[in-house]
Amino acid sequence: MKFVEKLIDISRKNNSLLCVGLDTDLEKIPKLLLKDHDPIFSFNQKIIDSTRDLVCAYKPNIAFYEAYGSKGWEALKKTCETIPKEIPIIIDAKRGDIGNTARMYAKAIFENLGADALTVNPYMGEDAISPFLDYENKCALILCLTSNKSAQDLQFFLIDGKPLYEIVAEKVLNWNKKGNCGLVVGATYPEQLKKVREIAKSLPILIPGVGAQSGELESTVKFGTDEKGELAIINSSRAIIYASQEENFAEAAREEALKLRDRINLCRSREAGSFGQTTE
Repeated sequence: MKFVEKLIDISRKNNSLLCVGLDTDLEKIPKLLLKDHDPIFSFNQKIIDSTRDLVCAYKPNIAFYEAYGSKGWEALKKTCETIPKEIPIIIDAKRGDIGNTARMYAKAIFENLGADALTVNPYMGEDAISPFLDYENKCALILCLTSNKSAQDLQFFLIDGKPLYEIVAEKVLNWNKKGNCGLVVGATYPEQLKKVREIAKSLPILIPGVGAQSGELESTVKFGTDEKGELAIINSSRAIIYASQEENFAEAAREEALKLRDRINLCRSREAGSFGQTTE
């Protein structure tokens, strides 16, 4: 099954465009877990168990695992294994290097971890992207316009009157010959998100920045979804997984995930009735 098909299937089953980011930091998880043999995995497992019926994807950021060396990588691998097979796993690693190196990155993420998608940096061009696209059932989510303030330093740079992020979106359409490309566009830039969706009508778009970075939700849903109200992967990490540092952390995470899932669906229902879905 291709990534887009898997994404749409779980999105419809869970009535959800919500992606939960698993950016697990030992300094922020409940102290009671630190006595566990693998506290990172223990935390992730409980978050997953409490939210698995509310999401369309999980997105571990690889930095939070690499920081802990081999133990972190093992925790990430076990986390990927415990996520239900029907739910896409997006590894947020922003890889981008020459083809031979990219091939090994793809092998590590898609074969070793078994992930379904990976965030990729397009700065080095098509030959650095193509090794990821050789995995036809996986997806390369290519950085187009990131959610951080300094994105404007380079990504808004005008080339013949056109901002660089638009050129990237157009390039990705050309690279999407096997139907396994997607884009990353931050919720903090709603007007630019609208323009990217107009360019890339049928591509999945990973949209970070809704939670702790305070991207505006209604415009994110309005401009980020396709004509059917789908193919937007709206990510929230810290606001959900660190909703509580007490024993009830998993229940608190579920409560926040449910609220955000339902707020997203309310925004969807306010849009064209042809694709709006009611919340459960």
